[in-house]
Amino acid sequence: ISFLQLLIMEEAPNARKALLENYDNLLNVADYCCSNYIQSGEDNMKALEETKNFTTQSLASVAYQISTLASSVLSLLDVLLYSTLFYQ
Repeated sequence: ISFLQLLIMEEAPNARKALLENYDNLLNVADYCCSNYIQSGEDNMKALEETKNFTTQSLASVAYQISTLASSVLSLLDVLLYSTLFYQ
């Protein structure tokens, strides 16, 4: 199996799956934060700080996954370019 086939058949679907899982996780975190804030009553500043922490962690996770996916796409484009040049 070539590197190009590996990228197309394995890495791209795996990266897509990871992004979809992250999407579901973000929805769960958002639901938790909303519920936690509503139930916090007088201690809503603590709930707000917790929400800020979750937001920071979530954004970092999404940025990392997008960066990883972008690197895979760039690798795929490099392989396509080199294979096109090689076979000309």
